[in-house]
Amino acid sequence: MNTHEFQAKEVLKRYGIPVPEYGVASTVDDAKNVVDLMKLDQAVVKIQVHAGGRGKAGGVKIAKSKEEIISIAQELLGMKMVNNQTGPQGVTAHQILITALTDIEKEYYIGAIIDRENAQPILIASPEGGMDIEEVAVKMPEKILKIPIQLNGKLRGYELIRLAKFMGWHGDTAKVGMKIGAGIAKAFLDTDASLLEINPLCLTKTGELQAVDAKLSIDENALFRQPNLADYYDASQVPENERDAHEHELAYIALEGNIGCMVNGAGLAMATMDVIHHYGGTPANFLDVGGGASKEKVAAGFRIILSDKNVKGILVNIFGGIMNCATIAEGVIAAAKEDEIPVPLVVRLEGTNVEEGRRLLRESGLKIIPAEDLSDAAQKIVKAI
Repeated sequence: MNTHEFQAKEVLKRYGIPVPEYGVASTVDDAKNVVDLMKLDQAVVKIQVHAGGRGKAGGVKIAKSKEEIISIAQELLGMKMVNNQTGPQGVTAHQILITALTDIEKEYYIGAIIDRENAQPILIASPEGGMDIEEVAVKMPEKILKIPIQLNGKLRGYELIRLAKFMGWHGDTAKVGMKIGAGIAKAFLDTDASLLEINPLCLTKTGELQAVDAKLSIDENALFRQPNLADYYDASQVPENERDAHEHELAYIALEGNIGCMVNGAGLAMATMDVIHHYGGTPANFLDVGGGASKEKVAAGFRIILSDKNVKGILVNIFGGIMNCATIAEGVIAAAKEDEIPVPLVVRLEGTNVEEGRRLLRESGLKIIPAEDLSDAAQKIVKAI
């Protein structure tokens, strides 16, 4: 789950990481209140959207007067940003962040991710901030430092000293920098994050380190134990079909193909998409209804799939382990009765109570193309469309 910059900064402040003062506005009146409260004569105004590249898209602007802050706020509120991260549909900014200008001496990068190759959380730091860390890794790999984070969220003392030396920090700056490194590591583990980064972490001309920008992504599978962070979810930042899937607790990702997929289990869903590709088709989505979905969830899944106007056919591929095949059949029938399925529908059921599931579909009167296995199902749906 992605969060906004101001939400990431809220988390950073809880861990003692210095953040420039800021205010968040949803209306022009809010912006006026922020300006008055913070006594701003100049500021940076940033759109709050779940995507990077805001500056290049015109979503980050510098205002040199109180009047200009308000004018820019009016311009940026409601701005629709479209780039390679948002997709062609773009995302709309319903909030802006207003913060005082920082007099920057130097920019750094510091963050934490899961190193999947070594199966551990790591801190990543670079004295080359303000640019994509991936670009630094390619062009200047010697400028990247990786430090393993212990599972209690701590960094060893000598690793913090190593961090300070690598970044070129000395004296009081080194002390603050090591505190920031320790705070990032602890916050990353405590919040069940998949990404937490400060880019740039800035050294001001007065010798202070400040988190000028921040990004936090949280593992959705861990939200059950992060109720406060779960409230950071912003439905306005995702497509409508993904928003509906979230409400029904369905794992759904829209793709660019024309074959809708409904599968139980992430691994089986990936395999289903691969086999569709193998036989010349293109999946329109990833949809995992889970191991114990109700017929209501299945019916909701059909509605979400059919909300995509590019869908020309649907493949249902269910292996009943925990899932009861009869439940899937009931969901298919319920969906068809509520909203007629106007495209070819191929259903492959196997596993628990499969004969009852097949009987229900057979006697439903629906126009369903049965399949014996995944290969057969993929070939039939590609042929059908």
